[in-house]
Amino acid sequence: MRVNFVVLASLLLSGLCASAQVTGRTIHADMKQEAGKRSSVFNECIGAGRANEGLRADWQQQLTMVQKDFNFKYIRFHGLLHDDMRVYSVDKEGKASYNWQYIDALYDFLQSVHLRPIVELSFMPADMASGTKTVFWWKGNVTKPKSYELWDGLISKLVTHLQERYGKAEVEKWYFEVWNEPDLGGFFAGTQADYFELYEHTARAVKGVSPTYRIGGPATSAMKWIGEFLSYCDQHKVPVDFVSTHDYATTSVLDEFGTKKQKLKPDVDSVAKDVKRIRQHISASPFKNAEFHVTEWNTSPSSHDPIHDSYQNAAFVLHVLKKAMPWANSMSYWTFTDVFEEAGPALTPFHGGFGLVNLQSIKKPTYFAYQYLNQLGATELKNSDPESIICKSNKNVQALFWDFTFPETGKDFDQGYFIKDQPPAATRKVQLKLSNLANGTYTIEVYKTGYKSNDPGTQYTAWGRPSYINPQQVAELKQLSSGKAVKSSTITVRNGVYTESYATGSNDIYLVKLNFKHI
Repeated sequence: MRVNFVVLASLLLSGLCASAQVTGRTIHADMKQEAGKRSSVFNECIGAGRANEGLRADWQQQLTMVQKDFNFKYIRFHGLLHDDMRVYSVDKEGKASYNWQYIDALYDFLQSVHLRPIVELSFMPADMASGTKTVFWWKGNVTKPKSYELWDGLISKLVTHLQERYGKAEVEKWYFEVWNEPDLGGFFAGTQADYFELYEHTARAVKGVSPTYRIGGPATSAMKWIGEFLSYCDQHKVPVDFVSTHDYATTSVLDEFGTKKQKLKPDVDSVAKDVKRIRQHISASPFKNAEFHVTEWNTSPSSHDPIHDSYQNAAFVLHVLKKAMPWANSMSYWTFTDVFEEAGPALTPFHGGFGLVNLQSIKKPTYFAYQYLNQLGATELKNSDPESIICKSNKNVQALFWDFTFPETGKDFDQGYFIKDQPPAATRKVQLKLSNLANGTYTIEVYKTGYKSNDPGTQYTAWGRPSYINPQQVAELKQLSSGKAVKSSTITVRNGVYTESYATGSNDIYLVKLNFKHI
């Protein structure tokens, strides 16, 4: 079976190279022309839903798998202080209790897979809350504390406990972020001034444990409040070690239960432009040395948008990252898994969840976009092509290139368009040329993601998008998205040049790896 799969994939690739094509493109890189160190912005941080989900076996198993392929450095999620973590409670006699058992279990696991937290300090424990307003199926309380003395004490005790358990040198490497999207009424039942007061109290409580611990915000949606936030902190002498905010590429913002109709913005560069604009704003502020972290981003803010399951999503992610990476310290994809319950437990295997993997641990196309990025060498080569990244490590070369084509959905919203079979609109010839290679023998491995290549969602659609899939279907979809090379060969380079043509369909992604063997 394995031999047949490789042969079939090789024939498919050859067939594509011989198919009808429109327009051409040449990608060229010279081994002697270095652009600098390859960016790690894409895998500095990854998102997840809420803290309590991190205690589940399937969540932990998937994160372990993800870490082997991507080596993320940080992870961020909501709800660390939510009542299902039982951090703070008051008994019938009015006695307060602080409980770190679930936080310890979660953070211990993160340490075991070499991840550090961006500690999002949210939401309000019910016994400390000033109101009862909640968000999501799991009802995170979004009101202010009824007493800042209680809130300050909670933050101080939490950070002190983390310091005692993990050591000051370790916690100095963490980030503490205040709340989530306080500019949206669904996430924070207060004004901008109320949030700034919350931030100030929290920042001083964290710094009260150690002035070396990193604090930041405002963690807003759509890059909002940055100027006002920095002005407030400057005027009131409140510390800001990093600025955080979020951005998505569709027109709708808060979609609490995944019910809103979504559509990509016509300006496909909107996210990258926003990232550049905010970095320039920070650089011109009194906090010019603050780091800039986009702690959430994706195509759509809906947990039920089928674009997330599509092969088009993977190409779009690469399109955005290539343009945005020079301007941010991190861009945290939201999220690594479909084990995600803001709108409640998912009802179908592929439902448009945010994850790189679905509920059954089937890898989606965007998984491979990140995997390919992580397989690039440490040194990037100069390259004028806007939809490619070429890197080297010693004598080896890795060429990642893609063809992002805007999905012309017409009158359809995402929920109507991406649940239908969507073959590529066109195919064009791409010539890859690498020069000043070391002469000798190389093995070449070609990997591809696109329509029906590492594309389980298209097969799921062909099955009629069933509510349940059986174990045999799970195994079939995992085989279809196994990530295996579609072509492998051995060549001899004698004149320092490698040239090959690839037929690239709309929203295809290729990773070509040349591994030097011997002279």
